Amino acid sequence: MSNAGARRRRPAQEPPSTGAAAQDAEPDPESVARSIALRLLTGAPRSRAQLEEAMARREVPQDVAARVLDRFTEVGLVNDAEYARMLVRTRHEERGLSRRALAVELRRKGIDEETAAGALEQVDGDDEVEAARAVVRRKLRATTGLDEATRLRRVAGTLGRKGYAPGLALRLAREELAAEAGSDDGAGGDVDFWDA
Repeated sequence: MSNAGARRRRPAQEPPSTGAAAQDAEPDPESVARSIALRLLTGAPRSRAQLEEAMARREVPQDVAARVLDRFTEVGLVNDAEYARMLVRTRHEERGLSRRALAVELRRKGIDEETAAGALEQVDGDDEVEAARAVVRRKLRATTGLDEATRLRRVAGTLGRKGYAPGLALRLAREELAAEAGSDDGAGGDVDFWDA
């Protein structure tokens, strides 16, 4: 027989096993819980409550979920206090959310009151006013050309959705509109001077 003929032959395959090991074994709940936690934590930090909720949706028994999350907490992969501090810092700086809106978001993420209070200490009253003022300025720039009442209403609505009190929103909007009008008047004078 030639080498080519020998190469074409394939070894005989073993018949499929009919034993219990050959059947698809259900993964154990602990493996499922670890897999869920690792997958979610790879994408972004999560609170313990968020991970528990994801495990409950996949029908992981509560005692198994608690055991896995206890271990993840022990090794530092789950840390609600650090998660809360990070969430407060980023949401306040990037989105300009007020302490009140941040507290609501922390509660929604399953952070307990004490941990949330500690995280919210990062933002004081002055920080809130400055963040609100930055939001007002951005919104006023976006509404240039509209009448003052419409601009005030839009600014107040934007700040209201970010958790700021209506009084603060209107006060800051009026201050920024006055500053804007003052700078326009100054600029107008310069233009008149150069045109003359």
